[in-house]
Amino acid sequence: MERISTLVMQGVTREFAGTTVLHHIDLTIGGGSFVTLLGPSGCGKTTALNCLAGLLELSGGAILVNGRPIQNLPPEKRNFGMVFQNYALFPHLTVARNVSYGLEVRGVNRAERDRRVARALEMVHLEAFGKRYPAQLSGGQQQRLAIARTIVLEPQLLLLDEPLSNLDTNLRNEMRIEIKRIHTQLNLTTVYVTHDQSEALSLSDQIVVMKLGNIEQVGTPQEIYDHPKSLYVANFMGYANQLRGTITGHDGQQWLVRTTGGAELRATATDAISAGWGNGQGVILASKPTETLSGEPGMVNGMTGQPMLAEYMGNSFEVLVLTPEGQMLVHMPSAPAATSTVTFGIRPERLLAFADDAAARDLPTPSLNGTATPIAAGR
Repeated sequence: MERISTLVMQGVTREFAGTTVLHHIDLTIGGGSFVTLLGPSGCGKTTALNCLAGLLELSGGAILVNGRPIQNLPPEKRNFGMVFQNYALFPHLTVARNVSYGLEVRGVNRAERDRRVARALEMVHLEAFGKRYPAQLSGGQQQRLAIARTIVLEPQLLLLDEPLSNLDTNLRNEMRIEIKRIHTQLNLTTVYVTHDQSEALSLSDQIVVMKLGNIEQVGTPQEIYDHPKSLYVANFMGYANQLRGTITGHDGQQWLVRTTGGAELRATATDAISAGWGNGQGVILASKPTETLSGEPGMVNGMTGQPMLAEYMGNSFEVLVLTPEGQMLVHMPSAPAATSTVTFGIRPERLLAFADDAAARDLPTPSLNGTATPIAAGR
C-alpha cells in the first residue's frame, strides 16, 4: 500500500441547494500527521470530512493524494477508512466478524483475514472479546471496535467524525489516549473532526479552525491556544473575559488601552492583527480565566471588583467578579468572603487585543458552569 506523503484540498467547494457550505478550502496535510478540523456545529467540518471520504461530490476544486487527483474516485476506490459518530456496527455479527467483514467483501483469504483481525483486535485491546456481540460491549469498547474495523483495512487515511461525543468524560479521556496511541503506532495520516477544544489540543499535530465553511486559522495546538488570529478563534479557545476599549498609545510590543470603564491597560496584538492601528482604534481585549490571576505582587493591569460566585476547580477556585469594566472570571487559591474586594491582574502578553469591527455586537458575559456557589456573607 502506498503511504500518503501529502494530501491537498485545493479550492474545495461544496454547495447544497444553491447554498455554499464550503468556500474554496485550501489545506495541505503532511503524511503521518494528525490534523483536527475544529469548530461549532454548522461550520462545515463534517462536510469537509465527507468530501475527503468521497461521500459527497465536490461542487468545485480538487483533492490530491501524492499529487494525483482523487475527487472523482468513489469512496471504495480511495482506500480511506472512516469512523462514524454513531459507530455503525453490525449488531448481528460478533466482534470478530464486525472487524472481518470488510476484508471478506474485498475477497481477502481466510488465513490473512484471521491474522489481520487478530492484530487489529489486539491493538484496541479487544482480543478477548471476539465472540461477543456489540450490545455486550461498553460504549468505550464499541468505539474501539469501530476503530478496529477501520484500521484492519489498512487505509491510507483515517477519518474520524466526532468519535467521542457519545461517551462520558472518563471514557472520552481514555479513548483520546487510545486514538493517539494507535495513530502513533501505525504512523497513519489522520483527519479528526470535533467541536471539543480539549480533544483538539491533546490529539493534534495541526488544528484547522473553521467558521461558516471557511478556514479561520491553521496552526499547531500551541499556536491556536496562545495566539488566536481572530476574536472568533479566541472565543472558541476559551478567552471568556472580554472588555471593550480604545487605543491611546503604543509602547514597544504593547498597546495602551483605555477601557469603557476607565481602566488603563496594556495588551498585545500580532503585527498582522494590528496593522494600521493608531490612537482611537476601537479594540476588544480578551483573556482566559486561567490567566486572570489574583494577588500577584506588583501585578500589571491590576483591576478590582466584588466577588459574586465561586466554583471549586479541584486545586483552585474560579470566581465571578463584578468590576467597573463588567463581569470577569478570576482564578484564586481560595474562595473570597462576600464583603471582600478582589484585586487581580493579567499579564500584558496574555491580554490579547482584537479590532472592534462589530460595534453593535454585545460581548459575551462570562459565567460559571452551573455548579458555582454564591459568595455568602461571613464566608
